[in-house]
Amino acid sequence: MIRSSLFIAWFGVLFGVAVVARGEQPSAAQRRAEMIERIDQLLTERLEQEGVQSSDVADDGEFVRRVYLDLTGVIPRVADVRAFLADDDEQKRAKLTDQLLNSPRYATHMANTWRQIMVLGGLDLEQLQSVAGVQNWLRRQFAQNMRYDRIVGDFLVASGGGEAGPALYYTSLELKPEKLAASTARIFLGLQIECAECHPHPFDHWKQEDFWGYAAFFARLQQENQRGPMDVTLVDLDTGEVTLPETETVVPPRYPDGTLAKEEDRGSRRVQLSIWMASRDNPYLPKAAVNRVWSQLFGRGLVEPVDDLGKHNPASHPELFDELTQYFVKTGFDLQELLRTLANTKAYQRSSRTVGEPPAPELFAAMSLKTFSAEQLFDSLARVVGGRPAEIPNFFAVQSSLFDQRRLAFVGKMQMRGSNATEFDAGVLQALTLLNGLDTVAATQSEQSSILMALGSPLFDDKERLETLFLGTYSRFPTSDEAAILLEHVETASDSSEALGDVLWALLNSAEFTLNH
Repeated sequence: MIRSSLFIAWFGVLFGVAVVARGEQPSAAQRRAEMIERIDQLLTERLEQEGVQSSDVADDGEFVRRVYLDLTGVIPRVADVRAFLADDDEQKRAKLTDQLLNSPRYATHMANTWRQIMVLGGLDLEQLQSVAGVQNWLRRQFAQNMRYDRIVGDFLVASGGGEAGPALYYTSLELKPEKLAASTARIFLGLQIECAECHPHPFDHWKQEDFWGYAAFFARLQQENQRGPMDVTLVDLDTGEVTLPETETVVPPRYPDGTLAKEEDRGSRRVQLSIWMASRDNPYLPKAAVNRVWSQLFGRGLVEPVDDLGKHNPASHPELFDELTQYFVKTGFDLQELLRTLANTKAYQRSSRTVGEPPAPELFAAMSLKTFSAEQLFDSLARVVGGRPAEIPNFFAVQSSLFDQRRLAFVGKMQMRGSNATEFDAGVLQALTLLNGLDTVAATQSEQSSILMALGSPLFDDKERLETLFLGTYSRFPTSDEAAILLEHVETASDSSEALGDVLWALLNSAEFTLNH
C-alpha cells in the first residue's frame, strides 16, 4: 500500500507537470493571434519609417464583398450582405472568414486560382479536358485541406489512372523535361530558372547546368498508350538523360540548392524530387507558397513578381516574409490557416480609399484595387442574374462552369494578362463584352433576369428595389445622392421594369462592380 501510495503520488506529480507543460504550449488560436499581431506590427513599423499614414478600416460592405471574392471567387448574395451588415457581433469578420474557408466554393475557387497558375495562356478547346482534369484534382486536395507539401509531392509523382489530373498536366507540356522544369520551378519554387536554359541567368545565380540538372528529374518520364482523352498513364523508365544544348554533355539530376541526386536513392527521379521538395533542405517551397497566398489576398506579393524569388529580387518586408514562412511551416503547410491568419490582419481589412497621393503599393498602407479574374466576373454576373454556374461546386456537373460554352467564350474574351491582380490591361473587346455582351443583356432585361423578375413583385417598393440592386452588386446601400437620382429615373419612367434594368446595367458596367476593392 505504501508503495502504491508513493507511486500514485509520484505519478500525480509527473502527470501534473505534464499538464502544466502541455498547458504552456500555445494553441492554434494563440499562435494565430500572435502572428496576426506580428504582421501588423512589422507593416506599421515600415509605414512609420516611410512617414506614410495607413487607410482607415474598411466598412462592413467593403469587407464582406472583398473576403467573398478572395476566398470563394464570387460576390455575396443579397441575403448574406443584409445579414452581415445587421450583425453586431464584434467577431463577425473572423466568423465569416471561417465560414467561407469551410464552404464548397472555397475549394472550387482555390482550384480555379491554382489552375490559372499552372496553365498559362488561358483556356482553349484543345486544352479543355486536360485543364478540367487538373482543376478537379486540385479541388479534391483543397476540399480536404491537404498539406501543401503533400499536394506538391503527390502532383510530382502522379502516374495517372484514377488521378488523371496531374498526368494530364504533364502531357499538356508534351512530357518535355525542359518545359516541365520551367513550369514546376515557377509554380512550386517561385523560380524563373528557364532564363538559364540557353545561357546563365542574366540577374540570378542560375547556370545552364542548374537548369538542365533540374530538368533531368523529368528525363525518364514516358506516356503509355492512351485509351481515352481522360485515361492517361505515365511511367518512369530506368534510362533517359538530358544534355546541354548543342553538346553531348550529359547533365545528372541536380536539386535547385545545388546538391546532386544520388543514383542509390530510393525511387524514380521524380520520387527523389518530391522527397526533396518536402524536405527542410528546400528553402523555396514554403516561401513560394506564402508569397502566392499573400498575393491572392493583397493583389501583389511580398516579392513581386511572385514567381521570381531570389537575392536579386528582395522582399519588400524581409523580416515579415521570413517569419510568416516559418509560421506556415510550423502550422503544417496549412493553406487554410495561412489564409485565415492573413484575412484577420488589420492590413487586409484596411480600406482601399486613400487621402491625397496613393502610397506605394508595396507598403500595403491601403488595400490595392484588384481586377476580377474572368471567372470571378462571369460567376459574379451569374450570381446577380441568378444563374447556375456560380452555385455549382462540382466541376463535372451538368452545365458546370468550365464546360458551359457561354462561360468558356466569356472567359476567352475577358482574360487579363497583367503580372498581378492590380494591373488592369483590358481592351476594347473586354469593354464591349461588358457593355453589350449576351451575359450583360441577360442580366439587365426583365424578361431574362431573375433578380429583375423577383423585384417586379408588388411586395417591394422602388426604394427597396433600388437597395436590393446595390446590395446585389456593390454589397452596400446606395448613398442619399445615388438614391435620389436613381429613384427619380425609375419613378418617372414609363416602364419601371425597363428603368430598373437601366440602373442594373449602369451598376454592372461601373468600376465599383468590376474591381475587388
